[in-house]
Amino acid sequence: MLRGAVAIFRRDFKKFLSNPFVIVMTLFMPILYLVLMGNAMGGTITGIPIGVVQEEPALDYTPLFLSATDSLKLFHQENKPGSFLVSIFSSEETARNALIDGRILAYVVFPTGILDNREVRLCIDNSEYMIGTIIESGVNAALIRAGATNPLHVEDIFGNIEYIQFFGIGVIVMAIFMTTMMGGGIALIKDREMGIIEGYLVTPVKRSSIILGTVGSGTVKAFLAGFVIFMVDIAVAGVIVRTVEGFLLVLLLLFLISLGMTSLVVALSSRFSNQQEYASSIAFLNLFLFMTSGAFYPVLGIPDWLRWLTVINPEAYAIHALRSIILRGQGLGIISFDLIALLVFTIGAMVLGVATYRRTLE
Repeated sequence: MLRGAVAIFRRDFKKFLSNPFVIVMTLFMPILYLVLMGNAMGGTITGIPIGVVQEEPALDYTPLFLSATDSLKLFHQENKPGSFLVSIFSSEETARNALIDGRILAYVVFPTGILDNREVRLCIDNSEYMIGTIIESGVNAALIRAGATNPLHVEDIFGNIEYIQFFGIGVIVMAIFMTTMMGGGIALIKDREMGIIEGYLVTPVKRSSIILGTVGSGTVKAFLAGFVIFMVDIAVAGVIVRTVEGFLLVLLLLFLISLGMTSLVVALSSRFSNQQEYASSIAFLNLFLFMTSGAFYPVLGIPDWLRWLTVINPEAYAIHALRSIILRGQGLGIISFDLIALLVFTIGAMVLGVATYRRTLE
């Protein structure tokens, strides 16, 4: 019995050692989890763009306005950069437009009079987890430092948004990626291992038809997965889509990210000969994309040396666009840049996926 166990052990262990790629990924992944998750989640949120404005008619800035503005500019946690990037607006209307357009995440309206019973008003975009709380704490600290006793009135411009709603948007994109990974890439490799792909080649079906059918099937499966999670978000998290235009934009975003991710996964799976290597590489890709997308934690909490990944991360653009539509009720004008970025990614992934898969078929 012992001799047989040793023989099986040696065979299995040699098989493991014969694949250095899997060994490297197995050892490298925990290090990446430590570095990426340790910095992308729970990091210090800095550089929050906010505005300050003097209540009209503003003939001159009051001492309270000047003192509180200076305090906000200097507000920071120990050994960290400034918490806020403060912009001064000439009127509340321009500040509110900047908030709705997403250029700032809050603005503070200071009273023109010097009476202590005049309230200071704080308008916040509360759709980003924790950021509203940080802004409110910073404004309260600035008022205390200025020696003011004015009450602070807080207005959540897009309503009170819970963390489950914030995170629920990220889960939609995660469902799309997981579906393309499991139902697209692994299924494609399994078909190749079982000789099904070679079977296609001896039929009258054109190679372009095989590629189109594979990408189309994966896209539909991913789209359905994203749509189901979207419906679950509505039922469980209580998110709502306020307009028909918003609902159609959500469907467009789900389709674009589904098509792009499916094409990318097809390109990757075409380069691997077995499921183990593919699963290791796709887990690596998922870690990079999901942890830097802002799904768990605001992008402003990611350190600068890691934040560049969000610029090339299609999931970050998809999540930002979906949050803008679903949580903030914004429209095409706000998410136009996100749509362009996703369109560029989708076209690039399709070209890569088709070229790589065609080379595999040949």
